[in-house]
Amino acid sequence: MEYRLARNAVVREVQRGRLSRLDVCDAHPELLRAARNVGRSLGETCPICDEVEVVHVAYVFGARLPPQGRCPTTAAELDRLCRRREPVVCYVVEVCPGCGWNHLVRMFSGGGQARRASAASQPQAEVTSTAKSRAATSQPPASDPPGEQK
Repeated sequence: MEYRLARNAVVREVQRGRLSRLDVCDAHPELLRAARNVGRSLGETCPICDEVEVVHVAYVFGARLPPQGRCPTTAAELDRLCRRREPVVCYVVEVCPGCGWNHLVRMFSGGGQARRASAASQPQAEVTSTAKSRAATSQPPASDPPGEQK
């Protein structure tokens, strides 16, 4: 699921002065830590502060993972987590390590039933390339669930 329209609406509201930076630059300290240490740069400046490049941080939640989720540091680790027997949910968050802007970019399921259902409808080579594609467009994360993300 993509959240681009919601993101753009929030950015427009800030630009129009209807929302302040304090309203939207509220990243949790653990999310900021992950953004600085394992975030994947997008090559775009922050839409709010227009000073620092935003990064993507990925989180994976599921059985036998820490309650705060796992923040994979590489695309290979994300791919491995998405191929687990147990179902997982992956969140990708856009974060500005400078001002604290953060927004949920997308979420997707992996492992468990999602993997089996996907495998039943696609040839195995496509399943692998789909997971690699997800890993390439996603990336490492922080530690709190992005439920508070704007």
